[in-house]
Amino acid sequence: MEEQSSETLTDVRWHAILSNNASYDGVFFYAVKTTGIFCRPSCKSKPPNKENIAIYRTAEQALSAHFRPCKRCKPTGKRLPDDEWIHLAAEYIDRNYMNNLTLQVVADHCHGSPYHLHRTFKKIKHITPVEYIQQIRVNKAKEQLISSDLTISEIGSSVGLRNTPYFVTLFRKKTGCTPATYRQLQKTKMEEAHSNDQPH
Repeated sequence: MEEQSSETLTDVRWHAILSNNASYDGVFFYAVKTTGIFCRPSCKSKPPNKENIAIYRTAEQALSAHFRPCKRCKPTGKRLPDDEWIHLAAEYIDRNYMNNLTLQVVADHCHGSPYHLHRTFKKIKHITPVEYIQQIRVNKAKEQLISSDLTISEIGSSVGLRNTPYFVTLFRKKTGCTPATYRQLQKTKMEEAHSNDQPH
């Protein structure tokens, strides 16, 4: 387990991380448990929560604990392959689609710039991160429209689209009908399928 090989996060180390102190580069590396990424102390990425940090003396120790090198500060001197990086970004979106997700938030989480993330995401996935977020939200909304009795605005809120008119517009743009119409169509389909299953 990573806990055994990681070292104590002292105040000195924590301060080095907060101040991006390059003089500690090579002295230790910090890994972020929530993202699975590890960095040099000088990394310019947004500082993580203190309780999510594991400290390693060497990059090898961090790698053997299954952390991946940060795209921004390249702690191993090599870049994380683009497809791995985008997989991390997509995973983060999949888990957090219901929150307030902007390109900046996702880029901060994945230790890159919004511009670079947008360009690389589009190259790997053939859609932009924002389109990907919208797609996930609409798919989750579809599931709830069929399986729950929640109102349209409650479903919008639960998938991260708290502005109901915007949710309805986006849903229509992606599916060709409003959430209410979609729900009605699916209900009719299910009723028809059910009546076809009944013995005549």
